[in-house]
Amino acid sequence: MNMKIALETINTKELRTSLARVIERVRRGVSFLVLHRSQPAFQIVPATARHASLPPLEHDTVYRAEALGRCKDGLRASDHDRVLYRR
Repeated sequence: MNMKIALETINTKELRTSLARVIERVRRGVSFLVLHRSQPAFQIVPATARHASLPPLEHDTVYRAEALGRCKDGLRASDHDRVLYRR
């Protein structure tokens, strides 16, 4: 069966405000195309999706980025890292 996988489009503001919901949907198999300033910036795909080997997290610019502000959900950056990077 040849099925095309549709990407849902979300902007960076929506991603920030609904990160937990996006993560849960990605775990269920949904892929997202993230727009930054109305331009495609990156894709979020399930970890089980077929892909080329990924570089180590230390080379990931998002992983190495400084915090931009305070989170309103009461979680610390390390809590978010645990969810995002399973560390």
